[in-house]
Amino acid sequence: QVQLVESGGGLVQAGGSLSLSCAASGSISSSNVMAWFRQAPGKQRELVALIGSIGFTNYADSVKGRFTISRDNAKNTVYLQMNSLKPEDTAVYYCKVTVRLKEYWGQGTQVTVSS
Repeated sequence: QVQLVESGGGLVQAGGSLSLSCAASGSISSSNVMAWFRQAPGKQRELVALIGSIGFTNYADSVKGRFTISRDNAKNTVYLQMNSLKPEDTAVYYCKVTVRLKEYWGQGTQVTVSS
């Protein structure tokens, strides 16, 4: 069983920064892909960024150049550094890990960007 616990959300003004963390416990390894998703009110959940085992990363076009995903395999933790935040980044942010084709999700953390 895998459990994910996110932290670091909050309220920030446009142009500000926030850093999210997601700590994983259970049977995961450095080879498992970890990702951040977000869901704004009335919208579908969307991929923000993902990171593979050897540091491969992929970002949504809307966050490229502003967000950075990273991981610490020793701590089983994935991070999302968010800079130059915009009001449209407001959403609940979720982390996800895929282990042997099964997806595990965190409980989500709210990020609110005021204009």
